[in-house]
Amino acid sequence: MSDYKHTLNLPETDFPMRGMLPKREPERLAQWDRLDLYYRLREERRGKPLFVLHDGPPYANGSIHIGHAVNKILKDIIVKSKNLAGFDAPYVPGWDCHGLPIEHKVETTHGKHLEAERARALCREYAGEQIQGQLADFVRLGVIGDWANPYRSMDYANEAGEIRALADMVAAGYVFKGLKPVNWCFDCGSALAEAEVEYADKQSDAIDVAFPVEDADRLAAAFGLEALAKPAAVVIWTTTPWTVPANQALNMHPEFTYALVDTGERLLVLVEELVESCLARFGLTGEVIATAPGEAFDGIRFRHPLYDRLSPVYLADYVEAEVGSTGIVHSAPAYGMDDFVTCREHGMTFEEILSPVQGNGVYADDLPFFGGQMIWKANPQIVEKLREVGALMHHEPITHSYMHCWRHKTPVIYRATAQWFVGMDVQGRDGKTLRERALEGIEATTFTPAWGQARLHSMIANRPDWCISRQRNWGVPIPFFLHKATGELHPRTLELMEEAAQRVEKEGIDAWFRLDPAELLGEEAADYDKVTDTLDVWFDSGTTHRHVLRGSHPHGHESGPVADLYLEGSDQHRGWFHSSLLTGCAIDGHPPYRGLLTHGFTVDAQGRKMSKSMGNVVAPQKVMDKLGRSMAWGRKAGALSPWMPAAAS
Repeated sequence: MSDYKHTLNLPETDFPMRGMLPKREPERLAQWDRLDLYYRLREERRGKPLFVLHDGPPYANGSIHIGHAVNKILKDIIVKSKNLAGFDAPYVPGWDCHGLPIEHKVETTHGKHLEAERARALCREYAGEQIQGQLADFVRLGVIGDWANPYRSMDYANEAGEIRALADMVAAGYVFKGLKPVNWCFDCGSALAEAEVEYADKQSDAIDVAFPVEDADRLAAAFGLEALAKPAAVVIWTTTPWTVPANQALNMHPEFTYALVDTGERLLVLVEELVESCLARFGLTGEVIATAPGEAFDGIRFRHPLYDRLSPVYLADYVEAEVGSTGIVHSAPAYGMDDFVTCREHGMTFEEILSPVQGNGVYADDLPFFGGQMIWKANPQIVEKLREVGALMHHEPITHSYMHCWRHKTPVIYRATAQWFVGMDVQGRDGKTLRERALEGIEATTFTPAWGQARLHSMIANRPDWCISRQRNWGVPIPFFLHKATGELHPRTLELMEEAAQRVEKEGIDAWFRLDPAELLGEEAADYDKVTDTLDVWFDSGTTHRHVLRGSHPHGHESGPVADLYLEGSDQHRGWFHSSLLTGCAIDGHPPYRGLLTHGFTVDAQGRKMSKSMGNVVAPQKVMDKLGRSMAWGRKAGALSPWMPAAAS
């Protein structure tokens, strides 16, 4: 017998021989839609133990990619498994809607010089369109969720909630205005968050520059000499010639040993261990005639090589004696955090700090020699001017890792501007600083995998104050009034913020931008300026626990602003995990989550992280159209394919 199938006793089913998932999965989703299964499940689970996974909002710009799919499906697996285990485990998806990428897209499409309110309207419209496209793709993935009622950071209630979150932090004393160097992108025309900065190779001009001594007698005494027999100078090394016009001090390490080297025409001050390599680099020969510890040079003044001003020595422990350097650092307090802190500690006032670089990267017109020039283009001219005055000891191009805007892929700088900050070391009502609260919160959080705890701990332990202000149109406003004479906040700031929040809750953020101050301040309006800065988008997403998870919100829960789990990629240690931790600790005294789960990234054939900005992504829509969701994501994910609500179809 050749037909063996007739000898087998097998069950008969109506199952098709082929899965045909690209065709059948949409039919299954439509069936779940008709049955309204998500809301029926919510009813069945009412009163059961609550499990809340708070959704980290994806940005409302562009189509979803494989990374989005991995993130949503992992959340789907966890939420569905918790429901099957007897928990009430809702899933409320969200979207991050404000910020520069959307504003930039609108400017690209409609032009840069739009009237502000028109630009905001177009941004809101564009974000809404992007959300609809992404929502449809997430539903096609079969992800369970309240797709009919997601939260969006641009919803009026959420914009108002964000203002109230800021008011809570103002009330706690964590918010202040200050002049500090912040990451600044010329293309964005705004300050950047730490998470908006990435590092890439950049070619720079490395230069050694001589600063002639002004206090010759003090320099001689520091080396134990009665007098200097020749002109003397200290030599600095830098890879940012554009900062030299803003130099206001020099830094030496108190514990290093420095040498006075006779090179024939003049005496040079260099760190002792690098004398030989420095002379070789300068093409000079010389003899060490004296040495002295760095602490002996505190306060000795040198002359700026280009301008008629002095640069005193300030001792600093961050000075390094790496090969290729000189052991002396030039300090431009407007363009470096260490420089800024050291100069301020030595009594330099905000008014005394020189900041010739404007927001577009161009030197102010009144800067001698280089006014009106873009700093990157001015670099070669600065080098030549230093050569012309006899101050350039050496020049060579180098390639090194340098800060870049993750959005524009262009170099960014530190730039001192007046911004609003959340103070990491400001003491709260219980006497603890925000940093201390956050570090304690990390210890109380469960991390999966466990290494995430040390990573986030290190970031919080070493991070500077958080710059929360931006100079954009499309963002939640910082609704402050500042006294024109004193620069102080209005004494009724918290009350005024609540009034602003109520207006925003009804009319959106335009309510603040179109507000006549007299409507809230009356006759006082003439004495106050209305702040028009907007909040950092990480503040947007980082405060969603305040106005999405609380019981008063349509999606709020009895457990209050604490989720059982946040789940995102490992980059969110710098992003959403980070900002949520700080705002949660500032507002409620504890993190807004009990657990953090970190997943990895999808990578391309070269092992590089897939990202829209790199253009190396794979569209999950194409995968599903060809293989279906279940085959694409594995048996377990397919078996847990959830449903979608009728209202979202």
